[in-house]
Amino acid sequence: MTPQKGMNRALRCIVPLLLVLASAAQAQTQYVDDVIYVPVRSGPGNEYRIIESALRSGTPVEVLEQDEETGYSRVRFGDGEEGFIASRFLSSERIAEERLEDVKQQLASTEEELSGARSQLEETRSELEQVRQEKQSLESELSKTSEELERIRSISEDAINLEERNRELREERQELRKEVELLTNENQRLEDSRESSYLLTGGGLVIAGIFIAIVFPLLKPSRKSDNWA
Repeated sequence: MTPQKGMNRALRCIVPLLLVLASAAQAQTQYVDDVIYVPVRSGPGNEYRIIESALRSGTPVEVLEQDEETGYSRVRFGDGEEGFIASRFLSSERIAEERLEDVKQQLASTEEELSGARSQLEETRSELEQVRQEKQSLESELSKTSEELERIRSISEDAINLEERNRELREERQELRKEVELLTNENQRLEDSRESSYLLTGGGLVIAGIFIAIVFPLLKPSRKSDNWA
């Protein structure tokens, strides 16, 4: 090996090292682009040996540095292994297949949420209909209760009027009872007075009869006396 070639190789080893030191703080995650498999090499060029036969599309790798001159990027993958991949195979976005899978999952999740929302909407409609029916039932019961209350109020008013009328009738009956007692007493007095009159009249008639029967014959002149005359 000539000294020139040895120096060139040394420069190739030193330059990546300097690039690593310069861009260590700028590491970011990128993805192997939409190709089937990408080889990982030990250095930034096709002449370096392959340390990983292939990384599948969509495999996440941590980009430690990028060399625009060689077109290679030093990456960390797997369990902390490092190597070089052609920068053209890297992308800051996930591959279309994975993004499509994410979209499908999101769509499935959205459809599930939509189905749940529809189910909840149906339950809400059912509950609303039940509430409406209960409201109608309560309104009907309220109407019946109002009618019953009005009927009770009317009955109460009638009862009050009847109570007032009964009170008046009781007072009238009391007055009539008093009048009947007065009339009864007056009738009894009249009966007693009439009986007394009957007794007096009867007694007078008896006395008159006795007077007529005894005294009147004595007052009549006898025939013997007439003859003597």
